[in-house]
Amino acid sequence: MAKRKHDAANDSRAHIGWLPRLSGPQRAAFLATLDPRERAELRWHWRLWARAEQLAPAGPWRNWLICAGRGFGKTRAGAEWVRQIATAHPDARIALVAASLGEARAVMVEGESGILACSPPASMPQFEPSLRRLTWANGAQAFLYSAAEPESLRGPQHSHGWCDEIAKWDLAGDRATRAWNNLQLGLRLGQVPCLIATTTPRAVPLLRRLLEGEDAGATVVTRGSTFANAAHLPERFIETVLDEFGDTALGRQELDGDLLTDVEGALWSRALLERCRETATTPPLRRVVVAVDPPASATGDACGIIVAALGEDGIGRVLADCSAEKASPERWARAVAQAASAWQADRVVAEANQGGAMVESVLRAADCAMPVRLVHASRGKAARAEPVAALYEAGRVRHCGQFARLEDELCGLMAGGGWHGPARSPDRADALVWAMHELLLNPRAEPRVRTV
Repeated sequence: MAKRKHDAANDSRAHIGWLPRLSGPQRAAFLATLDPRERAELRWHWRLWARAEQLAPAGPWRNWLICAGRGFGKTRAGAEWVRQIATAHPDARIALVAASLGEARAVMVEGESGILACSPPASMPQFEPSLRRLTWANGAQAFLYSAAEPESLRGPQHSHGWCDEIAKWDLAGDRATRAWNNLQLGLRLGQVPCLIATTTPRAVPLLRRLLEGEDAGATVVTRGSTFANAAHLPERFIETVLDEFGDTALGRQELDGDLLTDVEGALWSRALLERCRETATTPPLRRVVVAVDPPASATGDACGIIVAALGEDGIGRVLADCSAEKASPERWARAVAQAASAWQADRVVAEANQGGAMVESVLRAADCAMPVRLVHASRGKAARAEPVAALYEAGRVRHCGQFARLEDELCGLMAGGGWHGPARSPDRADALVWAMHELLLNPRAEPRVRTV
């Protein structure tokens, strides 16, 4: 198959999305020509309402990857494609694979943009949760699978498949790749077996493999951003995500749909940070610290403020990024005091190279009641960061959530020195490094057990 990219502007299929663009009187005149049954069916006519990039590319193709920002309409595109396949092929056997069975059901089947919500009442499939099966009246069937159980895909045969959010599939034990491989090996029913994968990009091996397949002609790729679907998203949502993530690398990934590449020679990589991401409940904590990298002035760099903890399991965890931008000493000191109070911190660790003892005085003036330890940087940022990066590699640090600006900075710190990050200085990253030195590399305080 020749190399090609699904370019909506060059899509040769007729797109009949002209109806929504008609004026009120024109639309009313057209609807008046339809009988009641046709008018009732109109809302279920996906090709009428879909954007061109949400429609399957012209075939033949084996894999179609929609790699786009959040809110693009990926789930709706996947659900409508499954509905189209089930309607056209009574002998279809479709695999529905998500990160977990719960997500397969909640998002792909019963979600607001899932298969049931997209199906007309007259052709609604029967969903049997106990059998993890959807059955259409014409005999087509779809089966739910969890990518976290790759062996469940070993053996079953399918004619089609829809894989949702493949970039968040479980990386432990190479489960994501094994699940994909088992699905591909079982995709052998029908004349033209094929599958669609929908995902927001993340730097994981499976997604890289599929994108490399575009160059080899094995995968057709559709790319797009959140804003392509802005007409169907709340304005408040658009404003909020732009304010929060618009100038970050995470924003380029989650909104623009760009796959972030790593800087060669950086101490941290995107893939490493994804492996260290933790979504499970945080275990009891032994120590909590707030680490501070004060700015040299109120108009320059940010004040890095990172909340981190040592768990009973001996793993360090990043809990919050409370950094303050262009803050006066009084304002960043209040931010530190508030973070320490909110997280019941045991200690504040502050770099004293900028201001010396004045740093502690400013913190005390902001009513920072817990112990403050001043640390002095005798080595460069990269030299201090290297042992902390090694802790990440060893699996001894976890991120309890997404920390866009912090992670951008970590991925800009270079081995042997140098800074290739987005800001003038890696203030958040430097604060994190001090926190992990305090918790894991130079522990001083007696532990006490707590829960959060």
